[in-house]
Amino acid sequence: MRVLIPLPDHDFDVTEVAVPWHILRDAGHEVIFATESAGTIPEADPRLLTGVMFGRMGAEPDAKSIYMRLVRSGGFASTLGWNEIEPGEFDGLILPGGHAPGMRQFLESELLQEKVSKFWSLNRPVGAICHGVLVLARTRDPATQKSVLALRNTTCLPKYLERAAYFLTSWRLGKYYRTSPLYVEDEVRAALEKPDEQFRRGNVIFSKRGTMADDSAAFVVRDENYVSARWPGDAYLFARRFEDLLESRPVRGS
Repeated sequence: MRVLIPLPDHDFDVTEVAVPWHILRDAGHEVIFATESAGTIPEADPRLLTGVMFGRMGAEPDAKSIYMRLVRSGGFASTLGWNEIEPGEFDGLILPGGHAPGMRQFLESELLQEKVSKFWSLNRPVGAICHGVLVLARTRDPATQKSVLALRNTTCLPKYLERAAYFLTSWRLGKYYRTSPLYVEDEVRAALEKPDEQFRRGNVIFSKRGTMADDSAAFVVRDENYVSARWPGDAYLFARRFEDLLESRPVRGS
């Protein structure tokens, strides 16, 4: 099956892109990347490769290793342009996150939201993690003009975690951890009809992450054809749940 992962030109999260690519590719699926302009070779947030501050708070070594394999594989060598996306040609859609300023290109694009809305209407698997959930919160259902998430259960980057990261780093990095005026959780909750019932925060986490072998610290929410997760620490479980969803759906065109 073919899975689309749209990206900004730079500053996306290393883990939230590399881990789903790795798990889907190993399961035999084709992963297609798309950037605003066709042929752009996207680059992850460099701080996540070297360490956000003092060599810490970056991606885990296994995720960085997978990302370097992705780069060497040529997976980014021939990206589609967002205007070229034909939603019906894909079996699944993943919207990754990232918190550095370059993510605004991805999070604020009306063109991308239009493409996402058309894909959502096909009722095929959609996955969103961390800031990627904002794209869905901002994407409108043409029939209702409400967010496509209005009636769905979801999670996203929790406010307490985003605030903690911001307060720990703002003295040195300014608004590096604030890509939008509102916190991600606040904006996602505002898109829901019954946020107190539909929004799922999950277990409290600050540092422990899920891994390829251990999901005990990870959390995802599945609602019909949609699966969401909170942060890079959920990426392995998120990718596996998305792959399960993909495998359970009819083959495109059947």
